[in-house]
Amino acid sequence: MAGGWARDGAVSEQIEDSIQDELSRMKARARPVGESLTHCAECDEPIPEARRAALPGVKLCIDCQQERDAPYKHRGGINRRGSKDSQLK
Repeated sequence: MAGGWARDGAVSEQIEDSIQDELSRMKARARPVGESLTHCAECDEPIPEARRAALPGVKLCIDCQQERDAPYKHRGGINRRGSKDSQLK
C-alpha cells in the first residue's frame, strides 16, 4: 500500500532494494588474502589444514576468529550520576 504520490508496490521495492544493497555489501567484505599462516596470529595455536585450504589467506584459528566475530557486549560501567538513594547518603 503506497501513500501520497508513490505508486503501488513502491514500499516493497524499497525493501527489496535495501536487502540487495546489504547483500552486496556483505559479499564485498574483505576476505583474507595472501598465504595462510600455519599458526594463529593471536594465540599461536596450529591452524588445521582443512581451514587453511577452505580459506586461503587465513590468519586466525577458529576460536580466535569466533571471538573476533562475536558481537560487542556492552559492560555496565560506573553510574556516574548516581541514584537518588546514593545521593541521600
